[in-house]
Amino acid sequence: MPPPPDRAPASAPALLLATANPHKLAELRAIFATPALLLLSLDQLGPTPPEPAETGDTFEANATIKALAYAAATGLCCLADDSGLEVDALGGAPGVISAHFATDGIPTGQSRAQRDSANNAHLLARLAGTPPGARAARFVCVMALAVPRPAGPELLATFRSEMPGRIGVPPHVPRGEHGFGYDPLFLVGPDHARTSAQLPPQEKNRLSHRARAAAMVARWLADNAHQLSARA
Repeated sequence: MPPPPDRAPASAPALLLATANPHKLAELRAIFATPALLLLSLDQLGPTPPEPAETGDTFEANATIKALAYAAATGLCCLADDSGLEVDALGGAPGVISAHFATDGIPTGQSRAQRDSANNAHLLARLAGTPPGARAARFVCVMALAVPRPAGPELLATFRSEMPGRIGVPPHVPRGEHGFGYDPLFLVGPDHARTSAQLPPQEKNRLSHRARAAAMVARWLADNAHQLSARA
């Protein structure tokens, strides 16, 4: 549940965490928990703004599309992210279609659990026969920060970070009860002893690609919070 507004001072700038993914939202709330910001989510806005089409071919492009669209629709400063998995043996796939890898990037209306299961099975099938040392991979997260302006929304900055690892080999994966998406298959570097899904949430929120990108955002906000005003 979102923290009550009175936990942030009246002067605290509002920041909309512009994601409809409940797992991402929970991670971002934990990472950004600070009285210096009033964190808002899409479900607190009443009618949810329409989700923009992610037509970019990079994480940076899609994060920017979302941040600008939600800033324009809500009149709030928005932080949006685009994230996914890159596997070297697959030429960087699944990349920007990570959420719909099993269906070649096409949404099919499956539940998140069904989609995750299909994506994981597809990834393991594509890597069948690939030895452990050739399964290098990374989770990538790009966050984009946009603010409404009288002349239209403005992109303030983007932030990119990565979490290195490799994709495990069955029957050693899937493993773990935490996380979502490809976490049960992703062996966290440098020792590759545990999957991302085996990391307790607090540890994952220190090590993950999203946590590292969020730390960059936090450092930027510490120096540039005045830019969050729509009148800046």
